[in-house]
Amino acid sequence: MGEEVLNGVNVRELRDYIAECERNPAEAERNPKIVAKWVGGSRAQVDFGGSVVHMGGDQDPSAMKMLLACLAACDVEVLATHASLLGIQVESLEIEASGHFNIRRLLGLEGVGPGYDRAGYTVRIRAPEATEEQVARLKETCECGSPVGDSFARSVPLALQFEVAGH
Repeated sequence: MGEEVLNGVNVRELRDYIAECERNPAEAERNPKIVAKWVGGSRAQVDFGGSVVHMGGDQDPSAMKMLLACLAACDVEVLATHASLLGIQVESLEIEASGHFNIRRLLGLEGVGPGYDRAGYTVRIRAPEATEEQVARLKETCECGSPVGDSFARSVPLALQFEVAGH
């Protein structure tokens, strides 16, 4: 049997990987590490192990916008992948994310925490052959299976190590 590719996803390869993760749960573990370096002003260069993205400053998206972008991009991946597993041909998929935060504390002023106090997103998908049941499963997958959505929805412990050179 040849490769079954749907929505740009090799479904057979994905099913094999899922089966491997079921047999060996450690296969699903992820421990990413990135490095962000200051490149002047409020701009950072982020290295993802060979892929470089610039953030901040006047010409690049802010880290807070990128956080929303991560949510939207993650769910694009989640939906395209799961639609493919369900045999759904996706004609178009767009996710619009928005949120609110106040930067008073970032500026050294009194105020609430400078992180998002609310965020949300809208999924727009065109998949004419999808049944109502399949669409409900895709929505549930966004709600329960999105790594970035899950990270937003719960408090993730954050450990800070602060190293000062020259002291």
